[in-house]
Amino acid sequence: MKYEISRRDALALGASAAALAVTGASAQEGSKVKAADVAAPSLPIEKGATLRMLRPVRFVQADEDVFRANAKRFTDKTGVEVKVDFVGWEDINQQTAVTSNSGAGPDIIIGFGDAPHIYIDKLIELTDIADYLDKRYGGWLTLARRYGMRSKSKSWVGLPFGASGGPLVYRKSLVNAAGFDKVPEDHAGILELCKKLKAAGKPAGFALGNAVGDGNGFANWLLWSHNAALLDDEGNIIINSKETIAALKYLKELYPNFIAGTPSWNDVSNNRAYSSQEIGLTANGVSLYFSLKNDPATKAVADDTQHQFLPKGLAPVSPMSGLTLNAMAFKHSPYPNAAKAFLQFMLEHEQYEPWLNANSGYWSQPLAAYADAAVWSGDPKVAIFKDTMKSPYYNGYKGPISTATGAVNADYVLVQMCASVATDAATPEAAAAEAEQRAKRYFRRQGR
Repeated sequence: MKYEISRRDALALGASAAALAVTGASAQEGSKVKAADVAAPSLPIEKGATLRMLRPVRFVQADEDVFRANAKRFTDKTGVEVKVDFVGWEDINQQTAVTSNSGAGPDIIIGFGDAPHIYIDKLIELTDIADYLDKRYGGWLTLARRYGMRSKSKSWVGLPFGASGGPLVYRKSLVNAAGFDKVPEDHAGILELCKKLKAAGKPAGFALGNAVGDGNGFANWLLWSHNAALLDDEGNIIINSKETIAALKYLKELYPNFIAGTPSWNDVSNNRAYSSQEIGLTANGVSLYFSLKNDPATKAVADDTQHQFLPKGLAPVSPMSGLTLNAMAFKHSPYPNAAKAFLQFMLEHEQYEPWLNANSGYWSQPLAAYADAAVWSGDPKVAIFKDTMKSPYYNGYKGPISTATGAVNADYVLVQMCASVATDAATPEAAAAEAEQRAKRYFRRQGR
């Protein structure tokens, strides 16, 4: 789901990210984002405070440029030096675990999705700033509330910064040539399309490797579109079900029509395969489209590219969640007020809207008011990403998010279940039983 775009390409996306960051409040003159007049929480910053933050590496240079410029504005305003380090997507979970276990390191980490629920006892509660932002910017969206709030409580342990949707990305001409106006919504139709794409030499490609965004995204779609889930509403493990086995049997039929090698794919593999025109169908964030659009050599491919919500299958709505950036502040920080003040500052519209625009639709907003940001009134092919955080689907669906559900996701239990069936390493029945046993081990450690 991640893809690198040059600084030149980034600035060609529509809004000059650097200009927005430098001009600060003046960049808001044409903004349609509305902020309510709400009293901010009192956060007296500790004397001599400094902060270190860790966050996932940017997919586009403008993301980092604006984020760093916003951090500098906080320093200029408060005197608090902020050091921001960007690390690889596959490394962020490991480094968060080290920080949590050692009780030392960064004051703030922006992890993915349910990460705060894994380390919940090591984190500063963020309810005061979350409630303030909720009232000021029209309310937190569904996925933000799910990942930000401690289960069955009103306390916030994470502060979501946005989510990257992973809809279908496909070559319209190839799908049309296969006899379809768009990708079908039913499993049988998808299978038929994939067979025809393979016969045409432009197969589908979906990650079955340990990929933070793409691997989890495909495994979750496969299960959710068959009405399978890790947990029921009460938190009981139900992964070893007839619905899961049906999903895995379907994968046995679907997988032979993929391009070779998808069990080893990471989060950039499908981007490379699609941009080199080896595949005609995948799922990805907006980065792939923009990388094609802004390269004259591949603009024709971009023009032929369409986005579509993941097919519903048996689900009532498209079972597409969002890979969510979720900020955590650690109790070991000697400067908790500074940490909270920094997070609040970064989500205020003077900073957040320029950053959201700079990402050109890759990250969608967690707060309702930012639906009026300029980014969503540009390229119509980007509009599909706007409401990503309204999704009812999440890691650990349908149950409460917990340390155990976070660990199941971080350890790629569901992805590896799918990969073992696709590669004939296990039968659907054996793979579902193994996933159940692995999940149970995590829940036993949690005391369930």
